[in-house]
Amino acid sequence: MKVGILGGGLAGVSAAYFLQEKGLDVEVLEKEDECGGLCRSFLKNGFSYDLGGHIIFSKDVEILDIMLKMLGDNIQKLYRNNKIWFKNRFVKYPFENGLSTLDKEDIYDCLYGFIENKHPKPNNFKEWIYHTFGGGLAEKYLIPYNEKIWNTKAEKMGIEWVERIPKPPIEDVIKSALGIDTEGYTHQLYFHYPLKGGIQALISAFESKLKKVRKGFNVSKIKKNGNQWIVSDGKTEITYDRIISSMPIFDLAEALEEIPSNVKSAINKLKYNSLTVVLLGIDKKKNNDKFAVYFPQKEIVFHRICFHSYMGQWYSPEGKYSIVAEITTNPNDGVHELSDEKISSKVVDGLYREGLIDKKDVCETDVKRMKYGYVVHDLDFKNNTSLFRDYFNSIGIPLNGRFAEYEYHNMDQVVGKAHKIKV
Repeated sequence: MKVGILGGGLAGVSAAYFLQEKGLDVEVLEKEDECGGLCRSFLKNGFSYDLGGHIIFSKDVEILDIMLKMLGDNIQKLYRNNKIWFKNRFVKYPFENGLSTLDKEDIYDCLYGFIENKHPKPNNFKEWIYHTFGGGLAEKYLIPYNEKIWNTKAEKMGIEWVERIPKPPIEDVIKSALGIDTEGYTHQLYFHYPLKGGIQALISAFESKLKKVRKGFNVSKIKKNGNQWIVSDGKTEITYDRIISSMPIFDLAEALEEIPSNVKSAINKLKYNSLTVVLLGIDKKKNNDKFAVYFPQKEIVFHRICFHSYMGQWYSPEGKYSIVAEITTNPNDGVHELSDEKISSKVVDGLYREGLIDKKDVCETDVKRMKYGYVVHDLDFKNNTSLFRDYFNSIGIPLNGRFAEYEYHNMDQVVGKAHKIKV
């Protein structure tokens, strides 16, 4: 059986690997000149960075073991030392585990709101935040940060996805307020990351096991021919017995020769954010004690920064370090259309105003943009996704990947689903 995998991101290369291990004839079609998708890594004058703050972790021991074995000796284990920038200080991440760092009035608001929480059963994401965490935590951090990263008002988002966000035990919140050390999100308290090569080292490890990877093949047309599928980039046609799509659902719908109008309409209603990543190379030594810092402030353009130097000496030139800022955008939001130079300046200005860098130390900048960055769970998400998923299941095209299946999956979930795909 000949199987075509549409898209060479993590979902595509991992699915290809697992199917090839079962003895199938598998080929990956990737439109770019490199595989990776959202897991691409880049190198600029000695500074390495990813398209976002990727780390390797999982509650699924089997899938984690597969990813770690794939990387062989090129792996390290690190402690997640993440912070939130709040009122000119670093607060432990997640916010509810760092309450003792706050002013007394803020501690009281957060603790009282969490304990005396009488908010009713929620119907949208904003109501869910209040219902789960209380008013203090909601208003000081959770709503501002989430509205920033999703670029959407919280009341316009659904709640199908909120199991991603653990609710802290009441004893942990009380301990946090009293200054007794507690940890949240413990499943990712320690994570793994390549010693060199960035997160793309994981992509390259899967890809190195594959027999057939065709790059520069932009799928533009897909049609059914009896029991087979014909896939074309406008120049070359390839016939497969089965196809699996890890390409964005919008592109798949556009390429498919026949698709019901109601399915296409549902796909076109889906909401997403684009992602802009800005690298700053800093000509200064740094104590690499933090990996990521979160910014809920509206006046700061980025929602998170990552220090890739935290990952080790391979990731920046000697005596220097890097900051990678992440910005979610949408057309006409005042940021999306900015030039690379202007958006870099906004990042530099924001960090400088907060006292986190000196402008004269910035020695390198680079900007990367991804049209499809984050899946947004709006209030119509469930109806629209159910409709198109049922359709593609009915015609025998499995979907895997964040923008193929249209689900906010982490890397381990993508690999886990790839592991279960049957053809």
